[in-house]
Amino acid sequence: MYTEIQKRNNKNYYYLVKSIRKGEKIKKIRKFLGVNLSKKELLEKESEAKIFLDPLNSLLNKDELKELNSIKEKYSKISDKTFENRYESFLARFTYDSNAIEGNTLSLKETSYILFDGRTPEGKSLREINEVLNHKKAFDFMLEYKKDITKIFICKLQSLIVANTLKKDLESQAGRYRDLQVYIRGANFVPPNPKEAKKEMKTLLFWYSKNKNQLHPLILAAYFHAAFESIHPFVDGNGRTGRLLLNFILHKYEFPMINLPNSKRLSYYECLEESRKGDLRKFVKFLFDLIKETEIYV
Repeated sequence: MYTEIQKRNNKNYYYLVKSIRKGEKIKKIRKFLGVNLSKKELLEKESEAKIFLDPLNSLLNKDELKELNSIKEKYSKISDKTFENRYESFLARFTYDSNAIEGNTLSLKETSYILFDGRTPEGKSLREINEVLNHKKAFDFMLEYKKDITKIFICKLQSLIVANTLKKDLESQAGRYRDLQVYIRGANFVPPNPKEAKKEMKTLLFWYSKNKNQLHPLILAAYFHAAFESIHPFVDGNGRTGRLLLNFILHKYEFPMINLPNSKRLSYYECLEESRKGDLRKFVKFLFDLIKETEIYV
């Protein structure tokens, strides 16, 4: 979408324009905004018109958008001097919860010991310990990455997440879209076959490139995450990789990152299920509540 200005009789007529490709032809839909608008009036009219031209924009109401703007402003004013402390606290919780959602039995305290003290608890498997160390490597890689989401970036994150944790016969699947059919325990749907999964990931990345500057970052992150989890493009590590990608989008657009607590995993799964049925609002609201309740801004 973009704003078009037409000059007639010494007046500026503003229109929000959305281009839609149908086959080889491009159709333009225009929404009239007003005449000789001030900058403030134009921004307000654009926000209203975007809902008309793309229903996804209606998934956050005015009060929620105002709250998110306030959160973003607050986040921008936090001193860099406290970053290391905030980083360690958030990473410990994020690593613990993201791994626990996938069945890792390490506690928050044990996770913290592994991450920052080099202490490994007794009676825990090497796989679980590697999952903690891998998550930190993937998180750090994500923070240092300055470009945008690509297939290469996604595959690199997944390869870091699953390093030294896959069964021998699956090790060749690390860092690339799966060649095998996968199934999700407890889910009432089956992810697409490998050929279709590759096509759907290509479509998702194209959708992202077209919408990243049109949708609010929280809606963008919610849609991308829900679609990614539905596609399940890898043999393992989809959930952890997907939650990293969700936070990458928020971080890229200067919003604080979100930790999805293991204690709320059932609500999280329900939101993803509703998203698969075509209703993303529940997931957007779920993420909005989490970011509003966030205590550690990273």
